[in-house]
Amino acid sequence: MYYIGIDLGGINIRAGIVDAQHQLCQTLSIKTSMAKGFDGLCVDMVRLCEQLVVEYGITLDEVMSIGIACPGMINDETGEIIFSNNLDIYHSNLRERMALKLPCPVYCANDSNAVALGEYIIGSGEGVSSMVVLNLGIGVGSGIVMNGKIYNGFNYSGGEFGHMVIEVGGRRCTCGRKGCLETYVSTRGFIQTAKEVMKDNNDSLLWSLVKGDISCVSESIVFEARDKGDALANRVVDTYIDYLSVGLANIVNALQPERIAIGGFVFQQEEWLMDALQTRVDAQVFGRFGEKQTKILAATLGNDGGIIGASLLGRM
Repeated sequence: MYYIGIDLGGINIRAGIVDAQHQLCQTLSIKTSMAKGFDGLCVDMVRLCEQLVVEYGITLDEVMSIGIACPGMINDETGEIIFSNNLDIYHSNLRERMALKLPCPVYCANDSNAVALGEYIIGSGEGVSSMVVLNLGIGVGSGIVMNGKIYNGFNYSGGEFGHMVIEVGGRRCTCGRKGCLETYVSTRGFIQTAKEVMKDNNDSLLWSLVKGDISCVSESIVFEARDKGDALANRVVDTYIDYLSVGLANIVNALQPERIAIGGFVFQQEEWLMDALQTRVDAQVFGRFGEKQTKILAATLGNDGGIIGASLLGRM
């Protein structure tokens, strides 16, 4: 038995064949194009599936179901994209449109929820009943799984922890609010913190590494400077951990999940951060005097989380 997972992104569409043992067997990707609108996008995904099975040597009739992980507000019961700002799609039923061209059932979910499901089933959530997954990239994606089910809220937009305010009157967020977690712990937020600190300090190694051009600041440069003993870079990283720990402590206080898995730019290369983060979160949560504490750990599925999670949608 085979399943197909599609990770529909604003830049690329990645699809993969997953077998009954949850192994990713084959992947294929194309550029995302909205030139022909929603209908054209669906045609592209159907063709991607057709090409994918040919390359792997099977037929679509051997595929049990196809799952699509899509950014935005997704009604996972009907398959409707209520709103996807990355794709500029409103009130369009993805499941119905795709099912017209495919011989197997089609399922849809928010991309972060799909990643959370994948981590819960075959990743870092093994053996637990509840977990939250955060992906720290250009934005902050998050998903909740409780008792084996994605928790999406009654309006299909629950679990958007990136838009939880941690600094009243803080940085302007793309959602329209100020001080959202995303504006501090995304890649953009991390770099903005570095730039703000650098402007008031001219003697940091950071200035040398960017050759005097502050627009060249990146997360890797900050960590390089920190590893070389730069105090300013260390302050940037320390501030980042503080912001993230506040957000995670809020999540723990609200939901008490057994685990929180974190993926993204920082934790792919700086494993030591997890211990520092765990210590700061444990000190802040209301239940810190209890025998059990929420375990914070790195997500394990990496860039394949969306594909694998999407492939599981029809198996739940």
